Amino acid sequence: MKKILILSDSHGLVEPLETIKYRHACDHYIHCGDSELETDHQVLNGYEIVRGNCDWNSSFPNELILNINDLRLYVTHGHLYDVKNSLMRLQYRAAEVEANIVCFGHSHIAYAEKIGQTLFLNPGSIRLPKYFSETSYIVLSLLDDTEVTIQFFNAEGMEITIFPYNETFRLEK
Repeated sequence: MKKILILSDSHGLVEPLETIKYRHACDHYIHCGDSELETDHQVLNGYEIVRGNCDWNSSFPNELILNINDLRLYVTHGHLYDVKNSLMRLQYRAAEVEANIVCFGHSHIAYAEKIGQTLFLNPGSIRLPKYFSETSYIVLSLLDDTEVTIQFFNAEGMEITIFPYNETFRLEK
């Protein structure tokens, strides 16, 4: 089983990024943008990170494609796909890159939904959450090549059970 930590929209926070990373023994650590830190900032070591709309002076890529356990993860911040209004453009991009899982941020709203054969995950924000009052991030567990579970945690490391998203999803390749 592989575990992937996914967070987003830390907006200048430093200590929580390090604490969260060391709290969970994961195989991958993903930051979906708006760190507002320089590309070479020490706290980002170990994170696979994309550029957000507030990452002005960075050379982070706009997107990443990660192949893990025969699953394809597509990572982007979301601002280039207007995710605050609709996921349609992001769905099209996910289909283009044949993603099984899409990780995005930008809206600061924690979210998980399977649309068609693709799982869309927004970890929310560890600094400025919206809709739900809890800061949040995700630990995604790949149980096998087709089954994944997600757990949301707040920035203090407590599992969030009030979100309607903690469940197991079956993916098709």
